Amino acid sequence: MEFENLVYDEKDGVIRITLNRPKYVNALSMKLSDEFVAAIEKVRQSTTARFLVIKGAGNNFCAGDDITEMDHWGDVNGVMRRVRYYQNMANQLEELDKITLAAVDGIAVGGGLEITMACDFVIATKRAKWGMPEVDVGITPGWGGTTRMARLVGRRMVKEINMIGAIHNADRAVELGLWNRVVPDDQLDSEVDKWLKVMRSKNQQGLRQFKLLINRGVECDLYTAQGFEVFSAALTAAVNGKWEVEDADKGDGVMGFFEKNDLWKTRRSLATNFWVD
Repeated sequence: MEFENLVYDEKDGVIRITLNRPKYVNALSMKLSDEFVAAIEKVRQSTTARFLVIKGAGNNFCAGDDITEMDHWGDVNGVMRRVRYYQNMANQLEELDKITLAAVDGIAVGGGLEITMACDFVIATKRAKWGMPEVDVGITPGWGGTTRMARLVGRRMVKEINMIGAIHNADRAVELGLWNRVVPDDQLDSEVDKWLKVMRSKNQQGLRQFKLLINRGVECDLYTAQGFEVFSAALTAAVNGKWEVEDADKGDGVMGFFEKNDLWKTRRSLATNFWVD
């Protein structure tokens, strides 16, 4: 897809996506949303990129869904399909094996705020503003404004944010745990570069494991989450050179299948009819 409403750039292992409808505060029109979905898929398929930075053009991040287009979403089923489409977009962003950062300047409300919540890190300018004003349009959020947010700040604050619909300053987002860092208005890009320098210095496989471990672990009970930690620790040991286990196959089982050798024949002859009545 050729992008008209966003800018896609990849350089030195970093993909930068800029939402580019500054005249409309980068509101997510259906066209921009389609392009954003395609861009996220392009990021997913990249084997060279390690990081994704998302920002908005024109000193604003994103004003959320383009309300003027909602009549084009169709009937109830059409709205359900559109919301699920957006949910999938946010889920795909959250699931990327790249480390993601939202660089927020100006307005980040509604769907714009929901994008930030699907990213791993958020850096914002002092002048940045955020909120969920859908309540006063007579609609409810569809792809993270109540669900993903509740996992970040808890149900009581989610009720306040959504039911009142106030517009908050950037420092409040950091206090609540929605965003990571607030910087002076003229230092957003330099702070992103500093963050990239730090993250590039890390064990990249380790970062990928941390992301999966944390994202999945928070959604399940403690013991299941600890199981993820166990396997992550084992994978870390393996990729650090401690992969050989004395009583493991070391690939012999797979080769046995291909070659139909004595190992394969012995195992299958013992198992095929065992306890088969």
